[in-house]
Amino acid sequence: MLTFKNYNIADWFSFYRIVASPILLTLIWFDLRLVFTWLLLISYCTDAIDGHLARKLKITSPRGSQLDSFGDQITLIIGLIGLFYFETDFIKTNRVLIGIAFIPYIIQMVIAYFKYGKATAFHTYLAKLSAIIQSIFILWALFFTPEPVLFYIMIGIGLIETFEEIALIFLYDNWVADVKGVFWALQDKRLKKR
Repeated sequence: MLTFKNYNIADWFSFYRIVASPILLTLIWFDLRLVFTWLLLISYCTDAIDGHLARKLKITSPRGSQLDSFGDQITLIIGLIGLFYFETDFIKTNRVLIGIAFIPYIIQMVIAYFKYGKATAFHTYLAKLSAIIQSIFILWALFFTPEPVLFYIMIGIGLIETFEEIALIFLYDNWVADVKGVFWALQDKRLKKR
């Protein structure tokens, strides 16, 4: 995944998010909230661009899907670290709800690594919606102030999406990329090969 041979343009956009993570952490360390938030916005934009480019240019690949997922996970973690650092009071006030949302996510990651040896890259519609809502919430909170309604929507959609990912892991014996959701998985030829 991190061998650069034959990287295409979509892969480089995904790789940017990985490379940007230590820079973003450094900005948190130096308490540079506004610069951090703008660069985080750029990372989120590359997430929107890479998948679109890969599909439009017909350069999708398992490596690209895995790279995209890895970049997504790192960007989410960095965004949450920034949110925790810059909006500590909000995080402390909502720590129970955040824990309730994170426990299934951690379980999903553990199941995926145990079963496939790597993270999933289903890229479901719910995962895309969840990522958009997460990025909007995090950016809004960092540019302005945390919005509680958006926070609750983010938690709810995130939980539903995580449970769908867990269901997909149990449906697919082998690692696959780009499954739109459970409904589509049940009609997927890759599933029927079991």
